[in-house]
Amino acid sequence: MEKDPKKEDSANARPDPTRPNPARPNPPRPLPPQAATTANPVIPVALDEKDKAILRLLQENGKMTVREVAAQVHLSTTPVHDRIKRMEDEGVIIRYAALVDHARVRKGLMAICYVSLKEHNKRSGARFIKAMHELPEVIECFIISGEFDFMLKVVADSMDAYYDFHVNKLGQVENIGQVQSTFVMGAVKQTFPQIG
Repeated sequence: MEKDPKKEDSANARPDPTRPNPARPNPPRPLPPQAATTANPVIPVALDEKDKAILRLLQENGKMTVREVAAQVHLSTTPVHDRIKRMEDEGVIIRYAALVDHARVRKGLMAICYVSLKEHNKRSGARFIKAMHELPEVIECFIISGEFDFMLKVVADSMDAYYDFHVNKLGQVENIGQVQSTFVMGAVKQTFPQIG
């Protein structure tokens, strides 16, 4: 019995990636392309126990002097200074900053905004990220997985101020598809990752 060449070709043909696959009716949406440039894999830095002890102290109090740190970790000041400098150069220590009570500087209203983009390409993603850097109300911005593309932490001095930000600033950013806001009622825990 002769084989049907059309059926044989169809059986051996590779699937066309441009056509929908009935076996996967709802494929997951890819992450924004900008994640490739903003979330590159980072190679961990080798730290010994003295390095970790120094980091824990500086996380608790970034104003500690080298002499004070040295006394706590039982080293002389020179090696402690060298260790801190090395961790700064290697990007382990990013910067030193002051934690501010937002309510005391009239930024007591905090909102978590989930944002999805209409288009997912490198150019539109880069524009959105640039816009977030230019908005002082946005104090943190994360690329996330799931239904939304970004999570923003936003501070304002009142609900009226937040409304103005939402409508006249965030709402005017190009390529935004959907925004969902959740308001923080109170902080239960604010800490840093423990250096093990």
